[in-house]
Amino acid sequence: MIVIADTTPLNYLVLIGQVEVLPELYGRVLIPTAVWQEFQRPQTPEVVRAWIARIPGWLEVRQVERGWEPLLGSLGDGELDAIALAEELHADWIILDDHAARRLASRRNLAVIGTLGVLAEAAERGLVDFPEAIARLKQTSFFVSPEVVAPLLKRYPGAKKP
Repeated sequence: MIVIADTTPLNYLVLIGQVEVLPELYGRVLIPTAVWQEFQRPQTPEVVRAWIARIPGWLEVRQVERGWEPLLGSLGDGELDAIALAEELHADWIILDDHAARRLASRRNLAVIGTLGVLAEAAERGLVDFPEAIARLKQTSFFVSPEVVAPLLKRYPGAKKP
């Protein structure tokens, strides 16, 4: 399985202590060099910078082989390169949270999942306590409307990891 991740979902999964669900769900995860570079910014939370400084064995940094067409909007380099890498490698999934990036990836026929989707899949497999993970997400800058999260909280009322 080929899974590509953007900066934001990895950032939030690290912040809430759930990044280790990724290898449980997908095995290996790839990020483009631009995503790795975004983690080096001074505004990146220290815990996230410390995590990326010790890249886990299941995370692989890859250089994107081709450039982007001009006029693709206001997406960041990490998002654009994640989409380009997903296309190049014919990825099974791309993990994106940004709405415009998700729309672009979908228009390019990529299968998109976000932080909530990863957590829901992990809850489905009994790897996380979904309400606890959502409570931790709410303590960050992550935003999700109550209308989106309410049905998920009903579906996964607390399937805690054994």
